[in-house]
Amino acid sequence: MALQRVLDALDLLDGWATGESVATHLRGQGLEVVTTPVSDTTGATTFVRIIVPGSNGRRGGGSAPTTGIVGRLGGVGARPAQVGMVSDADGAVAAIATVLELAKMAERGDVLAGDVVVATHVCPDAPTQPHDPVPFMGTPVSMEIMNLHEVDASMEAVFSIDATKGNRILNRRGFAITPTVKEGWILPVAAGLVDLCEWVTGRPAAVLPLSSYDITPYGNGLYHVNSILQPAVATSAPVVGVALTAETAVPGSATGANHPVDLSEAVRFVIECAKGVGAGTLSLYDPVEFDRAVARYGTMTVLQEGEQP
Repeated sequence: MALQRVLDALDLLDGWATGESVATHLRGQGLEVVTTPVSDTTGATTFVRIIVPGSNGRRGGGSAPTTGIVGRLGGVGARPAQVGMVSDADGAVAAIATVLELAKMAERGDVLAGDVVVATHVCPDAPTQPHDPVPFMGTPVSMEIMNLHEVDASMEAVFSIDATKGNRILNRRGFAITPTVKEGWILPVAAGLVDLCEWVTGRPAAVLPLSSYDITPYGNGLYHVNSILQPAVATSAPVVGVALTAETAVPGSATGANHPVDLSEAVRFVIECAKGVGAGTLSLYDPVEFDRAVARYGTMTVLQEGEQP
């Protein structure tokens, strides 16, 4: 069950966890894992990418679309400033728990139609940074480097999971989804995603509001609610944010702030989404309407570009 996998992931990522220690555990579950250690001027981390083959996935010559799941975070820890796992670790926890659950499902004979590519990174000592209304976690490497290693060209629909508790805009425990973002456009919330949210949680779906600033690249001086939609900067595929939320503003660097039940709901949600994407029964946007919008108003890819001189 997803909750057990979340507890396993929390334990796996606690302490001075490394990308290699996580990868070793996942390989022991029979998973295909690629690790990439990267350092930058602000720190170092190890990216972890896992591929879960589908029964009709493209890697095996099949036709089922590939789902991408990005566990977005600054770091699982903020040592030495903070002792223990931080709230911001939610993205990595959910991503790793999703992989563990997919592996267990496959072991029991339940294999999704399409391939699932999961990417995140493991950094136990990421920096912190000022942010309003509460401090954020910083990133050990640049956002460009993160997108390079976490957003894969094979991903045809992307779900970006991120702790989104450091705001006063969405005040509900659990998880929320964002509108679909594609090539600089903020599109309508997909009805199929609303259905899955409500079926998984038994509650009305919550939607995190976005501004155009939120889908522009970091480093341009504009306010971003967080980095949840940064993967949309690096792909033409539709991207939906899956935000772990709280009733109060919780700093990303706060410890003791990871909620297993909320995480398990997010894991079950993205797995249901991956089922639908692979089976062709779930679409994150209406392609005909999108083409009509672009034909009338032009492309919005300028919002995917870096800061202009």
